[in-house]
Amino acid sequence: MNRPNGEQQDAKTYPWGDQRPIYTYTQYIRRLFGARVQKLTIDAGFSCPHRGDRLDQLGCTYCRNEAFNPSYCTPRKSVAQQLREGMEFHARRYRRASRYLAYFQAYTNTLAPLAELRELYGQALHDERVLGLVIGTRPDCLPDDIIGYLADIARTHHVFVELGAESMHDSTLLRVNRGHDARTTRQAVENLHAAGLRVGLHLIFGLPGEDEAMMLQSLRQACALPIASLKFHQLQILEGTAMAKDYELHPADYPLFTLEGYLNFLTRAVPHVPPTVAIERICAEAPPRYLIAPLWERLRNDQILRRFEALLQEQGFYQGCARSEADATGSRG
Repeated sequence: MNRPNGEQQDAKTYPWGDQRPIYTYTQYIRRLFGARVQKLTIDAGFSCPHRGDRLDQLGCTYCRNEAFNPSYCTPRKSVAQQLREGMEFHARRYRRASRYLAYFQAYTNTLAPLAELRELYGQALHDERVLGLVIGTRPDCLPDDIIGYLADIARTHHVFVELGAESMHDSTLLRVNRGHDARTTRQAVENLHAAGLRVGLHLIFGLPGEDEAMMLQSLRQACALPIASLKFHQLQILEGTAMAKDYELHPADYPLFTLEGYLNFLTRAVPHVPPTVAIERICAEAPPRYLIAPLWERLRNDQILRRFEALLQEQGFYQGCARSEADATGSRG
């Protein structure tokens, strides 16, 4: 990939109307709503379809969901109480926060009978300050009746569905006990899009057995789908997971990214992301009490994002520039 014509990209206005070299989720939300809208995370007490008491129900090897929940989130509280406490929490941090999206995040938030989902989602939408829902779920947990119900909600509220793809390689998905294949991910995205719903995908970079070529292939396949946003996570080894036990026994099987290596990888990845797809997150941030590796100087996500944007601009790259270059080459040929 060549640098785009030697331009000074830090002075450039990019296709999304901003001088930042990536199209951030914040920019996407402001464009959609015309103002700041804050996500409020909710734990409604859902589980996962392949977590249970049997040996074949241990869930994804890397997963420890509570590592990513805010302190006010617990299924012991009602949805309404979690929303109320979340609004109070964000009002202290962001004084201009007055409109919200209810983010059903923990585990698989469509893993329930439709009547139960109507009750839980309805509690969130009862508050007029909540403009819509963000539903985190799995590609294999979206039957037609639930997609239809979400499409009904989307007639009056905004609905975003976040899917954990993690990889587009079946061998990797099997190795981490994901419980579905890449074809299921593609079909779920197409079904949601056909119903008029906005879709986001999660990808994990650095999963065991994957090299850079495989990770970039997953990214390109994800970007070929009708998605609105992407989240990138570096692989993290968390206390109490099956992967942590395997990492202790076989550390050589886990060539974890250094911070510098990860940012350099992203400078080769993000140029392939279409400029219309918002990048919601470039890395994960687990609490220190859970995190075994990599530690990355204990930097926060916003600090890492600033480093990454500076590195992109230093190298003359930006989101989508590889696609623009390929289009230009194709038009000349």
